[in-house]
Amino acid sequence: MSVQKLLFSGLKLSTSGRSRWISRLHDGINGNGKASLSSCSPKVCIVGSGPAGFYTAQHLIKARRDVEVDIYERLPVPFGLVRFGVAPDHPEVKNVINTFTQTAKHSRCSFYGNVNVGKDVSVEQLQQAYHAVVLSYGADGNRSMGVPGEDLAGVYSAKDFVGWYNGLPSCRELSPDLSCETAVILGQGNVALDVARILLSPIDILKKTDITQPALEALAESRVRRVLIVGRRGPMQVACTIKELREMVNLPHTRPEMVAADFEGVTEALKDVPRPRKRLTELMLKTALEIPGEKEQERRNKASRIWAFRFFRSPIEILADPDHSRTAGLRLAVNKLEGSGEGARAVVTGEVEDVSCGLVISSIGYKSLPIDPSVPFDSHKSIVPNNMGRVQQAAGLYCSGWLKTGPTGVIADTMNNSFDTARSLMEDMDSGTLDVSAAKPGSQSISALLEKRG
Repeated sequence: MSVQKLLFSGLKLSTSGRSRWISRLHDGINGNGKASLSSCSPKVCIVGSGPAGFYTAQHLIKARRDVEVDIYERLPVPFGLVRFGVAPDHPEVKNVINTFTQTAKHSRCSFYGNVNVGKDVSVEQLQQAYHAVVLSYGADGNRSMGVPGEDLAGVYSAKDFVGWYNGLPSCRELSPDLSCETAVILGQGNVALDVARILLSPIDILKKTDITQPALEALAESRVRRVLIVGRRGPMQVACTIKELREMVNLPHTRPEMVAADFEGVTEALKDVPRPRKRLTELMLKTALEIPGEKEQERRNKASRIWAFRFFRSPIEILADPDHSRTAGLRLAVNKLEGSGEGARAVVTGEVEDVSCGLVISSIGYKSLPIDPSVPFDSHKSIVPNNMGRVQQAAGLYCSGWLKTGPTGVIADTMNNSFDTARSLMEDMDSGTLDVSAAKPGSQSISALLEKRG
């Protein structure tokens, strides 16, 4: 078996015939390439190597000195959304990779990449080989807009667009057409603002990041000069955080373009909201309504690019060009709100408006997908039904991360929910609910299965 060293320390790529998989080779490897670890230790398999997978592994390894953890990943390399979903100009968020690497290097942790659970190996086969299986493979699907024209050229999901500029293997050939002047992003969360910022950032700033070279070259030639960030509700319901909004406000060579009427009544409503929401909304109000100081006005006057929030709007159709071959615009329903605060609901008014644009990026959320028919799955909520990470009606099967909760929160939330799952698993070990008395083969049987399949 040939072994080729990868770019990150401690991990090696193993290839054998058609099947390729990665495992961390540690000091316990014997001459046959098999790990000479205790056969009677509790063996846990984690499916998915993003934050949820690594946080679950980290907690298990730290809490129990006898547990052995194998992490299986569909991609050739680990770290999931931290590697492929974080904006390239946010390197501080990627620092958590250092912690995950230490976990991957641990003598009781091994990583296997290029293993597509559900296709290369079934969850039932993993359950036969391990005492417990934790599903942590995240939310790899896109939520559909469900409107006519969303399959036209020039319409992309934010997940794929972010994957393109971050070098996700499945998105490298995306080659988005950036020849239009106006782009519309549907959704007002942090990912939407990341995409807007990357589209409008000066190329000299992007050169200092780890953005991929093909994306950098495409953005250098981009003609996009105006980005509209559209949401179905109002300023009090935007899903982004103040950090991302502040980055947009201060982005060089850009100026904001807001509709003052969208902010009617907002100042009065701020009195009773939590502090983070209050600070975020105050920054929006200042950006939209206050007369800027002399220095800021001069900066705005020199701006060559524009970004704007558009509130109370929902997509109802992507409009095609005369040849019906690509995107030429977007038809939006004008909404009003019923209720207030976080629970406010957008209701259509019957009024519509058209926006000319050549690029539409849908950032309305990710969703988890079922990978194996043996695993219970709630298709409405797009999660695996669970109780504190214990998969319902499936002994020895657990879940963590977005598969457990849905795609919500920041990385700290994923850390906490993954730690909770690990605690549930350990409680079951300690109570005897999870039987770890019988020896299990772990990766030896799975590796043999993958070798056999080639």
